[in-house]
Amino acid sequence: MAKILMPKATAVWLIDNTTLTFEQIAEFCELHPLEVKGIADGEVAENMRGADPVASGELTREEIAKGEADKTYELQMPPLKHANVPEAKKKGARFTPVSRRKDRPDAIYWFIKHHPEITDAQISRLIGTTKSTIESVRSRQHWNTAGLKPVDPVTLGLCTQIELDSIVSKAASKKSQARDEKDARLAGPTLRKVVTPTPAEPSDDASSDGDEPKRDKITAEQLFANFGKNKPADE
Repeated sequence: MAKILMPKATAVWLIDNTTLTFEQIAEFCELHPLEVKGIADGEVAENMRGADPVASGELTREEIAKGEADKTYELQMPPLKHANVPEAKKKGARFTPVSRRKDRPDAIYWFIKHHPEITDAQISRLIGTTKSTIESVRSRQHWNTAGLKPVDPVTLGLCTQIELDSIVSKAASKKSQARDEKDARLAGPTLRKVVTPTPAEPSDDASSDGDEPKRDKITAEQLFANFGKNKPADE
């Protein structure tokens, strides 16, 4: 099955306008069923506007009806009208129409709230804004701070879903690699256990100093028994 242009936005539309199961929607949009469930619960793709796959020619009403009638049916895309895949745009400054430029602060706010791992340079290249504008939104110094709301840049038409997914994936991979390197540094080298030899106990034949032999103990009876035997006789 060929990939659709905006899988998450298409999943939003199918959840809101059909009775298809999460598994059917996930299979058609090439998403995980748990991600589709998160979209239905409002935990994923918050404030994202649904994209009608029927209007874009990616799905037909007949296919939707078949899927609603049979919960095990896999939706099929109709033959594409345009077989040629558009070439990727060359690197350079992104041009944003004047009518869309006022929406860029909302997109910046969305990145700051939902994907803080994405750098300012990446945001700037993706939606065609400046780092000073990004900093003003982040520091709440923007002139329209009170009116800002986080809105998906794909919904605003500032970029495509493929471009957004690519930059989010790269940022998440880089963040995971940096976290692993930090954990490795904190762990440090493994210390070897040093075994201290136990000192040998002194033998019975030597004193604590180890120089003089041990003396026999004399009891009180032996001491008084010999008392007076060697006393000289009176003259």
